Amino acid sequence: VQLVVAGGGLAQLGAPLRLSCEAAGCSFRRYTLGWFRLAPGLVRESVSPITFSGHTYYGDTVKGRFTIARDNAKNTVYLQMNRLKPEDTAVYYCAADRQAILSSIRDPNTYDYWGQGTAVTVAG
Repeated sequence: VQLVVAGGGLAQLGAPLRLSCEAAGCSFRRYTLGWFRLAPGLVRESVSPITFSGHTYYGDTVKGRFTIARDNAKNTVYLQMNRLKPEDTAVYYCAADRQAILSSIRDPNTYDYWGQGTAVTVAG
């Protein structure tokens, strides 16, 4: 399974940014996908996962601002980030797992496959 992440970069305070993660080599629609982020000096944080059935979760720090969505036809999961804050600055990762159970979808150890990180920097 290969995951290719795109869409990071520099954003202004309050601006939107959208990340995408395209998967190859798997039955995408059967996988749980998760977005995680890692900021300097902090532990890897679950941003938002989405199960194969469409169940989603949002971390408290992004709830109401970020939206995860999947397009099974395009083998792609998106993270729409709105009203960005400086504390959103981090490297964002996409992850996938076939056998994740609902209670574990926020745990990075659940995921077998990871994409490369993409840096998001929020200025302001």
